[in-house]
Amino acid sequence: MNEMVTIPREEYDRLQAAAEDLADLQNFDRAKAALAAGEEELVPAEFVNRLLNGERTLRVYRDWRGLTQAALAAKAGVNRVTVAEIETGRKQGSVTTLRALADALNVALDDLAE
Repeated sequence: MNEMVTIPREEYDRLQAAAEDLADLQNFDRAKAALAAGEEELVPAEFVNRLLNGERTLRVYRDWRGLTQAALAAKAGVNRVTVAEIETGRKQGSVTTLRALADALNVALDDLAE
């Protein structure tokens, strides 16, 4: 099965672009389906901008979820002071603590990594 087909470069470029467009459309459809199924969610621009401006991720996600430090701490099973120290950068938090906080916020652990 070593058959070869020769086509003009212009036709190859057109086919390559069409394949990339198709892949983009398929990714878009998958993303829309995941949103519709509740498997994914959109982060409002206000919170994305705060993240892009360098604000501490834990604070941004906590605010997005509408939780106080105490409420997040209780939900995650950690001390409120620990939440405050991570938010201010005084502590990084262990993987176990960050995982508990991520689970409580319903975000990926990677989302809290700074």
